[in-house]
Parts: sequence; C-alpha cells; structure tokens
Amino acid sequence: METFEGRVAAITGAGSGIGRGLAQELVRRGAHVALSDIDEIGLAETAARCEGAGVKVSTAIIDVADRAAVHAWAEQVVDEHGTVNMIVNNAGVALGATVADVDYDDFEWLMNINFWGVVHGTKAFLPHLEASGEGHVVNISSVFGLVSIPTQSAYNAAKFAVRGFTDALRIELEIDRSCVSATTVHPGGIKTNIARNARMSDALAAFDGDTITANQEFEKALRTPPEKAARQILDAVAKNRRRALIGPDARVFDGVSRLPAVLYQRLLVTGARRRADRDGR
Repeated sequence: METFEGRVAAITGAGSGIGRGLAQELVRRGAHVALSDIDEIGLAETAARCEGAGVKVSTAIIDVADRAAVHAWAEQVVDEHGTVNMIVNNAGVALGATVADVDYDDFEWLMNINFWGVVHGTKAFLPHLEASGEGHVVNISSVFGLVSIPTQSAYNAAKFAVRGFTDALRIELEIDRSCVSATTVHPGGIKTNIARNARMSDALAAFDGDTITANQEFEKALRTPPEKAARQILDAVAKNRRRALIGPDARVFDGVSRLPAVLYQRLLVTGARRRADRDGR
C-alpha cells in the first residue's frame, strides 16, 4: 500500500490515542475508515472528528477479546465498505504488577486484549485483505516488546508475543508472495489514556512507591503526540517496513535491546535498588 487514497482501513481502539490519531490521519490522506472501540463515547468523538472529509466513516462497539465479535465486525466492514485494505490492531490496556503478586484474572484480562485481540483482528481480516488484492496488517506492539521491565511482566509477555506473531506472519506472507504485508509497530511513550485506565497492583510500592505515584511517573513518560505517531506509522506502512520505531525513546529502547541481556538487566536492578534505598523502602 503505497497510497491510502480510496482505500479502506479498519482500526481497533479508535476511541482515543493512537487509534484516533490514525483515523484522523487516514481520513486526511483520503482513506475510508471503519472504527471500533469498547468506549462508545470516545468512538463517537473520533467519528465526529473524521466526518466531513468526503470519505465513508463507519463505527462499531467491539471488545477485541471477543473472537466472534471481531470476526463478525470484519464481515460487517466488507458489507458496509465493499472491501477492506488494512487492519490496524491497536486496542490495548496496561497492567502494573510483579509476577508474584499479579492476579490471574488481571493477567488474562490483559492478554485477551493485548495479544488475543491482535490475533483475532489479524485472522478475521486477513482473508478479506487477500481478496482486496492489496492489503496490510499493522499490529501495535510496544517498546516493552523489545526490552523487559520489572512490574511489566504481563505487558511484556503480550507485546513480545505480538512482535513474534507479526514477524512470523510477515515471513509467511512473503513466502506465499501474498498481496498482503505486515508491519510490527513499537511505540515509545505516546500521549494516550492508557496510563489513566491501567490496573496497578498495590505491590508496586516495593518498586515505585504508591500506585498513584507509579501512574504519574508512567504518564510523564508519554511524550509523543498521537498525531505524530500516526504519521510515522502510516509512513512506515507506505514504505512496507517490517518494524516501525515510534518516538525518540523507541530508538533508545531498540539500542538497549541489542545490548547483552546481563548488562541492561543489571542496570535496571541497580536503578530500582537505589530508588528503594533513597525512599527508605
């Protein structure tokens, strides 16, 4: 997909953040958009921002953890738009907890959205992308899909899984000489609502102080505007890149991921211990 004009793009998690930024940027570039989110109010606001550009905008309230719902939505998109050329599996949530203290229900909640949601979206839309004659799968991982971070084991697990899943998909599509390609996206700190909606364990006090402080520190790291992230992602798709590093911090994480594991992990351990000693924990 070297151009987006006249193409049809489906986006999950379109009610805010990167999803909203992508919807607006795609419409600006002449694409028709099919938007979904579990947040009805946020989704309606995104749709309103996309109206009036001379393209078709459709919406659906979808929980990406629900496989049947995602597959039904893919059929609905084709029925409403006639075709679909791109799926952006963007919906995601955050969870802060140590491995010892993470609740199984919280872990499954995150994996069902951040990993299985990506699988559902990919498998539901892939046949339709093939049928369109020109398509692209865009799966949102994270910089936490490059480097492991304490208290982020569940998020790391999901985002590393998205990376491996999408890399394997890309290889398979190339082997088959498919008209569809795939890109793994590794955003750094993007200004979204993910920190505000995150589930944080009380056990984080041993690492980051109280959960309110941990959330505030998380939000401080969110520096790149979603509109800028959207432009970078679509430019990467147009250039058919295998991976897209979004934001300057993403390049730092990529560099760290290339260091020997023992080196960067020792640095993380040392830093966490120093904070604990400083705070008297």
